[in-house]
Amino acid sequence: MQRAVSMVAHLGLRLKVLPSALGRPLSCAKDVLRRTPLYDFHLAHGGKMVAFAGWSLPVQYRDSHVDSHLHTRRHCSLFDVSHMLQISVPAAGAVHLATALLENPEVKLAGLAARDSLRLEAGLCLYGSDIDEHTTPVEGSLSWTLGKRRRTAMDFPGASVIVPQLKGKVQRRRVGLMCEGAPMRAHSPILNTEGTVIGTVTSGCPSPCLKKNVAMGYVPCEYSRPGTPLLVEVRRKQQMAVVSKMPFVTTNYYTLK
Repeated sequence: MQRAVSMVAHLGLRLKVLPSALGRPLSCAKDVLRRTPLYDFHLAHGGKMVAFAGWSLPVQYRDSHVDSHLHTRRHCSLFDVSHMLQISVPAAGAVHLATALLENPEVKLAGLAARDSLRLEAGLCLYGSDIDEHTTPVEGSLSWTLGKRRRTAMDFPGASVIVPQLKGKVQRRRVGLMCEGAPMRAHSPILNTEGTVIGTVTSGCPSPCLKKNVAMGYVPCEYSRPGTPLLVEVRRKQQMAVVSKMPFVTTNYYTLK
């Protein structure tokens, strides 16, 4: 019942946020943060609130980030996405609905930290970090979003640029990376084995499921083949990394029949 992971897929392509927002606590008096209808509900359940894209949202609850992540993988978790206006019940009924869902023993609350590590394990993009308005679907390894009819008709924005990319080569591609040692983070330089900087990490974290460090980033097309050895610079030290297939963890999305 990995409903939460499919929710992450939805979030990964639509939410625009600065990566640093995940860990910024509510310590600045000048911040005027919006609250979702579940704000008091989060506090009552031990939610640790942080500033996130102009909203006060829970980064985690009483369970650790790792425990919450693994529970979501094995069972089911509830994420608050009402800050995206993705709520199908009146605001006044949100707490009642969340309370009712939590009556199922498999369901637990999960915060932003688990959502981020789950979507990264699934190889899903966070808008504003891994893709933006300057990224084409081909560069972002998202060519599957363009159906055959649209490719032929070329009736979508950017078709004059994107269709030739589908038929030829692009200068860069989004790839998955795995490494040992310190975890890769956004903005970490990616280097070839000769030590030349060739790209940048856009998202990265330790994988609770794999017990390895995973990341995504952009490299020139000639370095994008899975198995290609590379270097990443973490805390001013270079360490080995390898281009890896995504998703890092096999997906098992719940589909409503």
